[in-house]
Amino acid sequence: MNAIARPLLEDRATRLFVALAAFFCANALLAEFIGVKIFALEDTLGLRPWEWNLFGQSGSLSFTAGTLLWPIVFIMTDTVNEYFGRRGVRLISWLAAGLILYGFAFAYAAIHLAPASWWVGAAAQQGVPDYQAAYAAVFGQGMWIIWGSLVAFLAGQLIDVAVYHRIRRRTGDRHAWLRATGSTAVSQLVDSFVVLYIAFVLGPQHWGWGLFLAVATLNYAYKMLAAIALIPLLYLARAGIHRYLGRARADELRAHAAA
Repeated sequence: MNAIARPLLEDRATRLFVALAAFFCANALLAEFIGVKIFALEDTLGLRPWEWNLFGQSGSLSFTAGTLLWPIVFIMTDTVNEYFGRRGVRLISWLAAGLILYGFAFAYAAIHLAPASWWVGAAAQQGVPDYQAAYAAVFGQGMWIIWGSLVAFLAGQLIDVAVYHRIRRRTGDRHAWLRATGSTAVSQLVDSFVVLYIAFVLGPQHWGWGLFLAVATLNYAYKMLAAIALIPLLYLARAGIHRYLGRARADELRAHAAA
């Protein structure tokens, strides 16, 4: 290892940023790929359907499976925001968007590889008579969903960092929960509605306004409840970072991030 790389990689703040960025990108990429599945909340919990009625839509509470991971992405965003500021969040956001696009490009390429004839029916006994069709449906998702996801993700991240620092200027070092939850409330309002509007209203499925508003509102409500429930995890992450970096170094980073 050369003389320049050694001190850089041995710096704990650098290691922390690399770890946060890697975990953030992994979660964002996974959320995009598993998000094609829509699950019923009551059935998952073994409960009777609540028969909700919202914007003229009724039935079971349905969410995209990506909602399992997005609350972790929020925590990562707010943690990077706290210690590495706007530039840190913008860097990992553009990096994650690039990796998502990269992942979709290779998924698209893999779909169009000619399948082996024996492989197409390999999962027939598991209820999948055409493995190629299932593979294409799961990993293809469609261009409208891909672009909707990317636009919503970047818009949400950039709004999150702006709102976070606006609240931080008013609260100083106090009320970390307020700037984390407040920035999530605004950014995910945009994210939750933009992705579904592009993917399913403008897209080939042409959802009606009732269905669009109902699903977007439910997904937004879930994200906000998850963000509130994970506030203790935010403080745990801060405590762990302070122990890892040392109080003086952590305070130096936070002061620089807030400047």
